[in-house]
Amino acid sequence: MAKTAQFLSNYRPKVLLVGIHAPYNHTPDIHAYYEEFVNLVKSNNIQFDEMIFFKLRDIDAGTFIQKGKLDQLFELCEKHDIDEVILSEPISPQQERNLRDHLHRKVFDRTQLILEIFEKSAHSAEGKTQVQIAMLQHKKSRLSGRGVHLAQQSGAAGTMAGAGETAKERERRHIEDDILKLKKQLLRIHQTRDTQRKQRLTHDVPLMCLIGYTNAGKSTILNALTKSDVLAEDRLFATLDTTTRQLFINGKKKGVLSDTVGFIQLLPPKLVEAFKSTLMELQYGDLLLHVVDIADPNWENHIHVVEQILDDLDVEKPVLFVFNKVDKISVTPAFKALADKFQPNVFISSKTKEGLKPLVDYIENWKPKI
Repeated sequence: MAKTAQFLSNYRPKVLLVGIHAPYNHTPDIHAYYEEFVNLVKSNNIQFDEMIFFKLRDIDAGTFIQKGKLDQLFELCEKHDIDEVILSEPISPQQERNLRDHLHRKVFDRTQLILEIFEKSAHSAEGKTQVQIAMLQHKKSRLSGRGVHLAQQSGAAGTMAGAGETAKERERRHIEDDILKLKKQLLRIHQTRDTQRKQRLTHDVPLMCLIGYTNAGKSTILNALTKSDVLAEDRLFATLDTTTRQLFINGKKKGVLSDTVGFIQLLPPKLVEAFKSTLMELQYGDLLLHVVDIADPNWENHIHVVEQILDDLDVEKPVLFVFNKVDKISVTPAFKALADKFQPNVFISSKTKEGLKPLVDYIENWKPKI
Protein backbone atom coordinates (compact mmCIF):
# COMPACT_ATOMS: atom_id res chain seq x y z
CA MET A 1 0.00 0.00 0.00
CA ALA A 2 2.83 2.39 0.86
CA LYS A 3 4.46 1.84 -2.53
CA THR A 4 1.10 2.40 -4.27
CA ALA A 5 0.54 5.65 -2.36
CA GLN A 6 4.04 6.85 -3.23
CA PHE A 7 3.48 6.02 -6.92
CA LEU A 8 0.20 7.97 -6.96
CA SER A 9 1.76 10.98 -5.23
CA ASN A 10 4.64 11.05 -7.74
CA TYR A 11 2.47 10.41 -10.77
CA ARG A 12 1.79 13.19 -13.24
CA PRO A 13 -0.20 12.99 -16.45
CA LYS A 14 1.61 12.95 -19.79
CA VAL A 15 0.91 16.24 -21.56
CA LEU A 16 0.85 17.15 -25.25
CA LEU A 17 1.11 20.81 -26.31
CA VAL A 18 -0.68 21.73 -29.53
CA GLY A 19 0.38 25.05 -31.07
CA ILE A 20 -2.08 26.15 -33.76
CA HIS A 21 -1.67 28.85 -36.41
CA ALA A 22 -5.35 29.75 -36.75
CA PRO A 23 -6.78 31.73 -39.72
CA TYR A 24 -7.56 34.72 -37.46
CA ASN A 25 -3.96 34.97 -36.24
CA HIS A 26 -2.16 37.49 -38.47
CA THR A 27 1.04 37.67 -36.43
CA PRO A 28 4.13 38.31 -38.60
CA ASP A 29 6.16 35.80 -36.57
CA ILE A 30 4.23 32.63 -35.79
CA HIS A 31 7.31 31.04 -34.20
CA ALA A 32 7.36 33.82 -31.58
CA TYR A 33 3.66 33.15 -30.97
CA TYR A 34 4.39 29.44 -30.45
CA GLU A 35 7.25 30.30 -28.10
CA GLU A 36 4.89 32.52 -26.11
CA PHE A 37 2.45 29.59 -25.81
CA VAL A 38 5.21 27.32 -24.49
CA ASN A 39 6.21 30.04 -22.01
CA LEU A 40 2.60 30.27 -20.83
CA VAL A 41 2.68 26.55 -20.08
CA LYS A 42 5.98 26.91 -18.23
CA SER A 43 4.60 29.89 -16.29
CA ASN A 44 1.83 27.56 -15.11
CA ASN A 45 4.49 25.12 -13.86
CA ILE A 46 3.24 22.38 -16.16
CA GLN A 47 5.67 19.72 -17.31
CA PHE A 48 4.97 18.58 -20.86
CA ASP A 49 6.15 15.59 -22.84
CA GLU A 50 5.37 16.23 -26.51
CA MET A 51 4.73 19.23 -28.78
CA ILE A 52 3.17 19.62 -32.19
CA PHE A 53 2.60 22.79 -34.24
CA PHE A 54 0.46 23.14 -37.35
CA LYS A 55 -1.53 25.61 -39.43
CA LEU A 56 -5.30 25.49 -39.93
CA ARG A 57 -6.88 26.81 -43.12
CA ASP A 58 -10.36 26.83 -41.59
CA ILE A 59 -11.96 26.39 -38.18
CA ASP A 60 -14.21 23.38 -37.73
CA ALA A 61 -17.38 24.56 -35.96
CA GLY A 62 -17.71 21.32 -34.00
CA THR A 63 -14.14 20.48 -33.02
CA PHE A 64 -12.13 23.63 -33.95
CA ILE A 65 -9.49 21.33 -35.53
CA GLN A 66 -10.22 19.84 -38.93
CA LYS A 67 -10.59 16.07 -39.29
CA GLY A 68 -7.21 15.33 -40.88
CA LYS A 69 -5.29 17.14 -38.15
CA LEU A 70 -7.60 15.66 -35.52
CA ASP A 71 -6.81 12.11 -36.66
CA GLN A 72 -3.11 13.00 -36.58
CA LEU A 73 -3.49 14.23 -33.00
CA PHE A 74 -5.27 11.05 -31.95
CA GLU A 75 -2.48 8.89 -33.39
CA LEU A 76 0.13 11.00 -31.60
CA CYS A 77 -1.76 10.67 -28.31
CA GLU A 78 -2.00 6.91 -28.71
CA LYS A 79 1.67 6.56 -29.64
CA HIS A 80 2.94 8.51 -26.61
CA ASP A 81 0.24 7.50 -24.09
CA ILE A 82 -0.86 11.12 -23.67
CA ASP A 83 -3.29 11.91 -20.84
CA GLU A 84 -3.93 15.63 -21.44
CA VAL A 85 -3.89 17.95 -24.44
CA ILE A 86 -3.32 21.70 -24.08
CA LEU A 87 -4.24 23.94 -27.02
CA SER A 88 -2.71 27.33 -27.82
CA GLU A 89 -6.16 28.69 -28.79
CA PRO A 90 -9.42 29.47 -26.97
CA ILE A 91 -12.23 27.09 -27.90
CA SER A 92 -15.93 26.90 -27.10
CA PRO A 93 -17.39 24.53 -24.48
CA GLN A 94 -18.96 22.43 -27.26
CA GLN A 95 -15.67 22.19 -29.16
CA GLU A 96 -13.92 21.16 -25.95
CA ARG A 97 -16.43 18.36 -25.32
CA ASN A 98 -16.23 17.13 -28.91
CA LEU A 99 -12.42 17.13 -28.85
CA ARG A 100 -12.42 15.24 -25.58
CA ASP A 101 -14.80 12.65 -27.02
CA HIS A 102 -12.73 12.29 -30.20
CA LEU A 103 -9.30 12.13 -28.54
CA HIS A 104 -10.41 10.25 -25.41
CA ARG A 105 -8.22 12.65 -23.43
CA LYS A 106 -8.74 15.68 -21.23
CA VAL A 107 -8.52 18.87 -23.25
CA PHE A 108 -7.55 22.32 -21.93
CA ASP A 109 -7.54 25.51 -24.00
CA ARG A 110 -5.71 28.84 -23.86
CA THR A 111 -8.39 30.38 -21.65
CA GLN A 112 -8.02 27.73 -18.95
CA LEU A 113 -4.22 28.02 -19.14
CA ILE A 114 -4.18 31.79 -18.62
CA LEU A 115 -6.85 31.66 -15.90
CA GLU A 116 -4.73 29.21 -13.93
CA ILE A 117 -1.64 31.44 -14.27
CA PHE A 118 -3.64 34.41 -13.03
CA GLU A 119 -4.96 32.34 -10.14
CA LYS A 120 -1.41 31.49 -9.03
CA SER A 121 -0.06 35.02 -9.54
CA ALA A 122 -2.73 37.05 -7.72
CA HIS A 123 -1.78 37.93 -4.15
CA SER A 124 -3.93 40.86 -3.06
CA ALA A 125 -7.55 40.41 -1.93
CA GLU A 126 -8.68 42.35 -5.00
CA GLY A 127 -6.61 40.31 -7.46
CA LYS A 128 -7.65 36.99 -5.94
CA THR A 129 -11.33 37.97 -6.01
CA GLN A 130 -11.17 39.09 -9.63
CA VAL A 131 -9.53 35.85 -10.71
CA GLN A 132 -11.97 33.72 -8.71
CA ILE A 133 -14.88 35.40 -10.50
CA ALA A 134 -13.32 34.72 -13.91
CA MET A 135 -12.54 31.10 -12.99
CA LEU A 136 -16.12 30.47 -11.82
CA GLN A 137 -17.57 32.06 -14.95
CA HIS A 138 -15.36 29.82 -17.08
CA LYS A 139 -16.37 26.76 -15.06
CA LYS A 140 -20.04 27.69 -15.43
CA SER A 141 -19.71 27.86 -19.22
CA ARG A 142 -18.23 24.34 -19.19
CA LEU A 143 -21.28 22.91 -17.36
CA SER A 144 -23.53 23.45 -20.37
CA GLY A 145 -24.54 20.26 -22.13
CA ARG A 146 -23.16 17.89 -19.50
CA GLY A 147 -25.08 15.00 -18.02
CA VAL A 148 -26.94 15.01 -14.73
CA HIS A 149 -24.09 13.33 -12.87
CA LEU A 150 -21.38 15.59 -14.29
CA ALA A 151 -18.86 12.84 -15.03
CA GLN A 152 -16.52 15.59 -16.10
CA GLN A 153 -12.92 16.65 -16.05
CA SER A 154 -12.20 18.90 -13.12
CA GLY A 155 -9.21 20.50 -11.51
CA ALA A 156 -6.38 22.07 -13.45
CA ALA A 157 -4.21 21.32 -16.44
CA GLY A 158 -1.30 19.04 -15.65
CA THR A 159 -2.88 17.53 -12.52
CA MET A 160 -4.86 14.46 -11.59
CA ALA A 161 -8.59 15.06 -11.15
CA GLY A 162 -11.62 13.04 -10.16
CA ALA A 163 -15.17 12.99 -11.47
CA GLY A 164 -17.78 15.49 -10.40
CA GLU A 165 -20.66 14.33 -8.24
CA THR A 166 -23.36 17.03 -8.22
CA ALA A 167 -26.26 17.61 -10.59
CA LYS A 168 -25.70 20.19 -13.32
CA GLU A 169 -28.37 22.67 -12.30
CA ARG A 170 -27.49 22.48 -8.65
CA GLU A 171 -23.85 23.09 -9.50
CA ARG A 172 -24.80 26.02 -11.72
CA ARG A 173 -26.82 27.67 -8.93
CA HIS A 174 -23.97 27.12 -6.51
CA ILE A 175 -21.51 28.78 -8.91
CA GLU A 176 -23.87 31.72 -9.50
CA ASP A 177 -24.23 32.23 -5.73
CA ASP A 178 -20.45 32.20 -5.31
CA ILE A 179 -20.00 34.72 -8.15
CA LEU A 180 -22.59 37.03 -6.57
CA LYS A 181 -20.84 36.89 -3.18
CA LEU A 182 -17.45 37.61 -4.78
CA LYS A 183 -18.84 40.56 -6.77
CA LYS A 184 -20.22 42.08 -3.56
CA GLN A 185 -16.84 41.58 -1.91
CA LEU A 186 -15.13 43.21 -4.90
CA LEU A 187 -17.52 46.17 -4.73
CA ARG A 188 -16.44 46.87 -1.15
CA ILE A 189 -12.78 46.78 -2.19
CA HIS A 190 -13.48 49.20 -5.05
CA GLN A 191 -15.29 51.59 -2.73
CA THR A 192 -12.08 51.82 -0.71
CA ARG A 193 -10.13 52.42 -3.93
CA ASP A 194 -12.57 55.18 -4.94
CA THR A 195 -12.03 56.92 -1.60
CA GLN A 196 -8.26 56.83 -2.10
CA ARG A 197 -8.64 58.12 -5.66
CA LYS A 198 -10.82 61.05 -4.55
CA GLN A 199 -8.20 62.04 -1.98
CA ARG A 200 -5.52 62.03 -4.68
CA LEU A 201 -7.65 64.05 -7.11
CA THR A 202 -8.51 66.55 -4.37
CA HIS A 203 -4.82 67.19 -3.83
CA ASP A 204 -4.09 67.41 -7.60
CA VAL A 205 -1.52 64.60 -7.47
CA PRO A 206 -0.63 63.55 -11.06
CA LEU A 207 -1.02 59.85 -11.85
CA MET A 208 1.24 58.00 -14.27
CA CYS A 209 0.33 54.41 -15.22
CA LEU A 210 2.66 51.72 -16.53
CA ILE A 211 0.87 49.66 -19.18
CA GLY A 212 2.06 47.14 -21.74
CA TYR A 213 2.33 43.56 -22.90
CA THR A 214 3.15 40.98 -20.25
CA ASN A 215 6.85 40.62 -19.41
CA ALA A 216 7.76 43.95 -21.04
CA GLY A 217 9.50 45.13 -17.85
CA LYS A 218 6.87 47.30 -16.15
CA SER A 219 7.54 46.07 -12.61
CA THR A 220 11.29 46.48 -13.06
CA ILE A 221 10.76 50.11 -14.11
CA LEU A 222 8.42 50.73 -11.17
CA ASN A 223 11.02 49.35 -8.76
CA ALA A 224 13.83 51.40 -10.29
CA LEU A 225 11.92 54.70 -10.36
CA THR A 226 10.28 54.42 -6.94
CA LYS A 227 12.87 52.33 -5.07
CA SER A 228 10.26 49.61 -4.49
CA ASP A 229 10.54 45.84 -4.29
CA VAL A 230 7.60 44.63 -6.36
CA LEU A 231 8.11 41.11 -7.69
CA ALA A 232 9.79 41.38 -11.11
CA GLU A 233 10.57 38.08 -12.84
CA ASP A 234 11.33 37.10 -16.42
CA ARG A 235 8.02 35.26 -16.55
CA LEU A 236 4.63 35.87 -18.13
CA PHE A 237 2.18 37.46 -15.68
CA ALA A 238 4.70 37.49 -12.83
CA THR A 239 2.60 40.17 -11.12
CA LEU A 240 -1.10 40.91 -11.42
CA ASP A 241 -1.90 43.20 -8.55
CA THR A 242 -2.03 46.94 -9.17
CA THR A 243 0.73 48.67 -7.21
CA THR A 244 0.94 52.45 -6.72
CA ARG A 245 3.99 54.26 -5.35
CA GLN A 246 5.00 57.87 -4.89
CA LEU A 247 7.38 59.07 -7.58
CA PHE A 248 10.24 61.46 -6.90
CA ILE A 249 12.59 62.72 -9.61
CA ASN A 250 15.81 64.37 -8.36
CA GLY A 251 14.24 64.91 -4.95
CA LYS A 252 11.06 66.53 -6.30
CA LYS A 253 7.70 64.75 -6.11
CA LYS A 254 6.25 64.33 -9.61
CA GLY A 255 3.13 62.39 -8.58
CA VAL A 256 2.33 58.71 -8.18
CA LEU A 257 3.19 55.78 -10.44
CA SER A 258 0.94 52.72 -10.87
CA ASP A 259 1.82 49.34 -12.30
CA THR A 260 -0.97 47.39 -14.03
CA VAL A 261 -1.61 43.83 -15.15
CA GLY A 262 0.17 42.93 -18.36
CA PHE A 263 -1.78 42.22 -21.53
CA ILE A 264 -1.44 39.37 -24.00
CA GLN A 265 -3.01 38.56 -27.35
CA LEU A 266 -6.23 36.56 -27.11
CA LEU A 267 -6.57 37.55 -23.45
CA PRO A 268 -9.71 35.74 -22.24
CA PRO A 269 -12.71 38.13 -22.27
CA LYS A 270 -13.68 36.82 -18.81
CA LEU A 271 -10.39 38.15 -17.44
CA VAL A 272 -10.74 41.51 -19.18
CA GLU A 273 -14.20 41.81 -17.66
CA ALA A 274 -13.02 40.70 -14.20
CA PHE A 275 -10.14 43.19 -14.21
CA LYS A 276 -12.15 45.95 -15.89
CA SER A 277 -12.76 47.88 -12.68
CA THR A 278 -9.05 47.78 -11.86
CA LEU A 279 -8.06 48.81 -15.39
CA MET A 280 -10.52 51.69 -15.24
CA GLU A 281 -7.92 53.36 -13.02
CA LEU A 282 -6.32 54.21 -16.37
CA GLN A 283 -9.25 56.58 -17.01
CA TYR A 284 -7.86 58.78 -14.23
CA GLY A 285 -4.27 58.65 -15.43
CA ASP A 286 -2.55 61.83 -16.58
CA LEU A 287 0.09 59.91 -18.56
CA LEU A 288 0.26 56.30 -19.72
CA LEU A 289 3.76 54.86 -19.97
CA HIS A 290 3.37 52.15 -22.62
CA VAL A 291 6.31 49.82 -21.98
CA VAL A 292 7.39 47.79 -25.02
CA ASP A 293 9.93 44.95 -25.09
CA ILE A 294 11.76 46.20 -28.18
CA ALA A 295 13.86 43.02 -28.28
CA ASP A 296 10.80 40.85 -28.92
CA PRO A 297 10.33 40.06 -32.65
CA ASN A 298 6.58 40.70 -32.28
CA TRP A 299 6.88 44.07 -30.53
CA GLU A 300 4.76 45.92 -33.10
CA ASN A 301 1.97 43.39 -32.74
CA HIS A 302 2.22 43.71 -28.95
CA ILE A 303 1.64 47.46 -29.26
CA HIS A 304 -1.49 46.85 -31.31
CA VAL A 305 -2.78 44.29 -28.77
CA VAL A 306 -2.44 46.82 -25.93
CA GLU A 307 -3.98 49.61 -27.98
CA GLN A 308 -6.95 47.40 -28.87
CA ILE A 309 -7.63 46.64 -25.20
CA LEU A 310 -7.38 50.36 -24.36
CA ASP A 311 -9.91 51.04 -27.13
CA ASP A 312 -12.21 48.38 -25.70
CA LEU A 313 -11.99 50.12 -22.32
CA ASP A 314 -12.58 53.54 -23.95
CA VAL A 315 -9.31 54.84 -22.49
CA GLU A 316 -7.97 57.91 -24.32
CA LYS A 317 -5.03 59.41 -22.47
CA PRO A 318 -1.63 60.90 -23.38
CA VAL A 319 0.82 58.05 -24.04
CA LEU A 320 4.60 57.83 -23.93
CA PHE A 321 6.03 54.77 -25.68
CA VAL A 322 8.83 53.41 -23.51
CA PHE A 323 10.95 51.11 -25.69
CA ASN A 324 12.65 48.89 -23.13
CA LYS A 325 15.50 46.33 -23.30
CA VAL A 326 17.59 48.22 -25.87
CA ASP A 327 20.61 46.51 -24.27
CA LYS A 328 19.51 43.32 -26.05
CA ILE A 329 19.43 44.70 -29.60
CA SER A 330 21.28 46.96 -32.02
CA VAL A 331 19.26 50.12 -32.61
CA THR A 332 20.10 50.80 -36.25
CA PRO A 333 18.79 53.90 -38.07
CA ALA A 334 16.30 51.72 -39.96
CA PHE A 335 15.09 50.12 -36.73
CA LYS A 336 14.74 53.50 -35.01
CA ALA A 337 12.81 54.88 -37.98
CA LEU A 338 10.36 51.98 -37.62
CA ALA A 339 9.93 52.61 -33.88
CA ASP A 340 9.61 56.36 -34.40
CA LYS A 341 6.21 55.76 -35.97
CA PHE A 342 5.06 55.61 -32.34
CA GLN A 343 5.40 59.05 -30.80
CA PRO A 344 6.44 60.38 -28.36
CA ASN A 345 8.95 57.73 -27.31
CA VAL A 346 12.11 57.04 -25.34
CA PHE A 347 14.59 54.18 -25.68
CA ILE A 348 15.74 52.73 -22.37
CA SER A 349 17.26 49.78 -20.56
CA SER A 350 15.65 49.29 -17.15
CA LYS A 351 18.71 47.36 -15.97
CA THR A 352 20.83 50.40 -15.13
CA LYS A 353 20.41 53.94 -13.82
CA GLU A 354 22.09 55.29 -16.96
CA GLY A 355 19.83 53.18 -19.15
CA LEU A 356 16.75 54.71 -17.49
CA LYS A 357 17.95 58.30 -17.94
CA PRO A 358 15.89 59.09 -21.09
CA LEU A 359 12.68 58.14 -19.23
CA VAL A 360 13.69 60.01 -16.08
CA ASP A 361 14.49 63.13 -18.13
CA TYR A 362 11.13 62.94 -19.92
CA ILE A 363 9.16 62.62 -16.66
CA GLU A 364 11.17 65.44 -15.05
CA ASN A 365 10.21 67.83 -17.86
CA TRP A 366 6.65 66.52 -18.27
CA LYS A 367 3.74 68.62 -17.10
CA PRO A 368 0.19 67.25 -16.84
CA LYS A 369 -2.50 68.92 -18.91
CA ILE A 370 -4.81 70.99 -16.77
